[in-house]
Amino acid sequence: MSVIDEVVRANQEYARKHRLQHLSARPRRKLAVLTCMDTRLSKCTLGLETGDAHILRNAGGIVTEDALRSLLVSHYLLGTEEFMIINHTDCGLMGASEEEIRQRILSRTGGEAPVPTLFHAFTDLYQNLRCQMEKVRSHPWVPKEVPVRGFVYDVATGRLHEVFV
Repeated sequence: MSVIDEVVRANQEYARKHRLQHLSARPRRKLAVLTCMDTRLSKCTLGLETGDAHILRNAGGIVTEDALRSLLVSHYLLGTEEFMIINHTDCGLMGASEEEIRQRILSRTGGEAPVPTLFHAFTDLYQNLRCQMEKVRSHPWVPKEVPVRGFVYDVATGRLHEVFV
């Protein structure tokens, strides 16, 4: 049995007891979080419950065009009032170069592909986070009154450390 089969089976069991129909698509805490897809980060890490926040995840917690699109939908259509961006220590994108990542993939696939054009690799965790915060803050559709705060999650200690621009 594959892991996906196991997940589907677990979902069937969950669905028998499903009690979250009362939840809204609008986050109770009016918070949108953009973070990495890393398995060591979760809503529990942040003390959040299902329904509290929109949690957007991608490799590196990068403000891509799609992440920005989701933040704008979260704010304008679904009422979030604060944005939180979280990067973390020991990130798989940190320290690798764009060329190294591309070559690793090419060596296994044998061919070029048109997308992704960038993997958003970085070497300085704090500078990367500041850059992501600035991408959101400087967007003309993000209101100046919406707080955009950035944090580094330390995977060894479990603590969040705020980073200021």
